[in-house]
Amino acid sequence: MLLATSMFALLRPTALHAQETELRGEVSESAILSDQQRKARQLALAAQGQQPANAAQDNAPARTYLPASAGAVPDDADTGDATATGSLFDPPAATDDTSADTAAAPKPRRRSSSARQNAADQAKDKAADKSKKKKKSTAGTSDITASTTASTTDASDGEETDEDTANRRALTIDSADKQKLDPGAERTDAIEGQKKKLEDDPFAATGVKWGSFVIRPTIEQGLTATSNGDSSSAGTSALLSETALRFSAASDWRENSAMIDGYGLFRETVSGYPVHDEQGRIEGQLNVDLDNELRAIAKLGYEAVPESASSPDAIAGVSKQPLRQTLDGSLAVEKHLGKMQYTLTGAVSHDFYGDAKLSDGTSLSQKDQDSTLYTATLRTGYEISPALTPFTEIEVGRRTYDQRIDNEGFERSSTRLGARAGLALDMGEKLSGEFSAGWLREAIDDKNLDAISGATVNADLKWSPERGTTIGLTGRTTVEPTTTSGESGDILYSGRLTGERQIRANLTANAALGLDWRDYIGIDGHDRVLSAEAGLTWWLNRYAGLNTRVRTEKLTSNLPGRDYTANSIFLGVKVQR
Repeated sequence: MLLATSMFALLRPTALHAQETELRGEVSESAILSDQQRKARQLALAAQGQQPANAAQDNAPARTYLPASAGAVPDDADTGDATATGSLFDPPAATDDTSADTAAAPKPRRRSSSARQNAADQAKDKAADKSKKKKKSTAGTSDITASTTASTTDASDGEETDEDTANRRALTIDSADKQKLDPGAERTDAIEGQKKKLEDDPFAATGVKWGSFVIRPTIEQGLTATSNGDSSSAGTSALLSETALRFSAASDWRENSAMIDGYGLFRETVSGYPVHDEQGRIEGQLNVDLDNELRAIAKLGYEAVPESASSPDAIAGVSKQPLRQTLDGSLAVEKHLGKMQYTLTGAVSHDFYGDAKLSDGTSLSQKDQDSTLYTATLRTGYEISPALTPFTEIEVGRRTYDQRIDNEGFERSSTRLGARAGLALDMGEKLSGEFSAGWLREAIDDKNLDAISGATVNADLKWSPERGTTIGLTGRTTVEPTTTSGESGDILYSGRLTGERQIRANLTANAALGLDWRDYIGIDGHDRVLSAEAGLTWWLNRYAGLNTRVRTEKLTSNLPGRDYTANSIFLGVKVQR
């Protein structure tokens, strides 16, 4: 108590010192020191309960400073106490009228205790929580409730103080009305934490960037066990090493586009019936937008395939069939006028044959089979809807042989004429493609040979009944000329139904059914070929997988020496990039 009182007394010089201004005049340091010593002695004796010996001297008025201007402080006469020193510790002025004393002194504002303040804060918190649960429309209602509660709490102790108002707890903006945030204003996860978009085919080849093209190469290596090495009437069982190379390239140009596809197949005997087979093809396509609703499509291809042992022109008693090479190209111009569609296509295809190697080591020339086919096709379509477009085609052409008269003395050149009608479908991934039917005729220049003519059927359709399943149907009609004496050739109808099912992301099953019908012109003969195939591809990762397939094929003919049956099974590894 003594220490606190002493510290409080020491604050007085600071206040006096702060009043060294021109308005109140200067205070000497000796007067300040004397006053401090006197007050200190009085406090010490009062704390001990003793009366100072020189109380009269101590109670004497201290020397005070004289103000520089009159009226700066009130006169002693006005205060009613001549002994007032103006100190903080001076007793209040005495008076005989107690009622006047009570009336004159204003009622002090009581400061709220800590307990009452805590109670008020708790009441405010409860009021805020209650307002949150009820989800009132504005935060002002919560403030009114909190203020009313705090005022009620302090009513027993007196009126609400300024400190209560200053220390009132502030509420959050959404404490009373928690409105749902705008989805656009919500915090977005980091890029690393967001879910990646699932790929349609996570095991599809990613490709290699090369200039403005993306190339996707594939290599397949395996063994084939077959009951008929070369699919001929004389073929026997063999174990073959089979290598297949495939690639595709597509441009990433902004407007025009280009595509290149190719494959190579190599078969070599490991044991059994001798087979040495190489074949391949490469073709490219360029699409160019020339003008509004005008488009040009150019194609160019090259193919090298050995003559099949089951071909009508196959040569018996050879160690290796001749190699047939084909160079073809076409240029088409498409024009759209409203719902009408016009396409004019010009195509050229040149076939040239190598020599056949006989069993005795000699070779047999096949130059008389070299020929070139020129065709022009006009197609007209009408778009009933974006999904359906019926069309008609008219084709004219000319086939010319490099050797005008063949080795048997026949003029094999011919004139071609055909007409077709069909329907083009475009229903997105569900169904797309086209099919057509018509008639085709090739009139041979030699009057001793019958014209090759017959109905034509062409189709290229893809149907997806559900995601992960694709069913395809292809059909083609081909005119096969021949140099066999007394024969004009034949018409080959080829049909193939395929199915592919993605059982799992890394497991795909495929199947195919095939039917070929060959109708000979000039003789009463025909061939029928039935085939079936099933396979599985299991991807170990995105770049490598295992591949297997089982195939059976059977040819039945009314001509002697042509029937055969071939069954085979393949097991290999497939690598892609």
